[in-house]
Amino acid sequence: MRDWPQRLQKHYRRWQWHRRGRLVSEWPAYLADRKDKARDDRLARYFGAGTLDPHTPISEVPLVALDIETTGLDPSRDSIVSIGVQPFTLNRIPVAKSRYWVVSPRRALSSRSVIYHRLTHSDLANAPRFDQVIGEVLEQLAGRLVVVHYTRIEREFLNAASRHYLKEPLLFPLIDTMAIEAYQHRRLSWFQRLIGRRPVSLRLHPSRERYNLPPYQAHHALIDALATAELLQAQIARHYDPDTPVGALWE
Repeated sequence: MRDWPQRLQKHYRRWQWHRRGRLVSEWPAYLADRKDKARDDRLARYFGAGTLDPHTPISEVPLVALDIETTGLDPSRDSIVSIGVQPFTLNRIPVAKSRYWVVSPRRALSSRSVIYHRLTHSDLANAPRFDQVIGEVLEQLAGRLVVVHYTRIEREFLNAASRHYLKEPLLFPLIDTMAIEAYQHRRLSWFQRLIGRRPVSLRLHPSRERYNLPPYQAHHALIDALATAELLQAQIARHYDPDTPVGALWE
């Protein structure tokens, strides 16, 4: 039964990457190519660290949970306001090594975004721009596989910010804990509909509740990064063999 979620993942992953015109197995080659072509030294150093062989067991992979808070959900109009990272492995989360940055957005905050992430105009008044902290962020990500909860936010906002400030793209492989959770519940959805049960929530904190993980404050980038790291540990422990190749999980 452990193999069943992995087959679902492979099917979904093929669909995603064929849609984007790139195969998962090409990530190492893509990062090597970006290292040679990157004009910004910070990007070149990050891409130069490369990535893992797709066949590496997930139990041997150095990981880093990443969360960003933004002024909205549209990367073409909204901006990053904070970034949190938490290095970890499947066996340990060294909380002392976490990092957190508040970032000045490109556009003024709206009252709605302040309510959401609780960062006010005064909090951001003297915050550095994205291009002033991205070097430090990339140092924390280099040599590790990034883990997020909902790829679309972290991947698309980081790429949009990099294109705006550095004039170059910033893409790399990710493990998405929301996608993993979706795989586990998609195969049951037809039965849930048959008996009139509502679909489960795939948001970070309801997902954690299903693994009996403690509740944390939501929408703080550093806390959500820690919450994402704990969620992946629980997901792997419950659904996967520790020898599962990382290429079956990243996208």
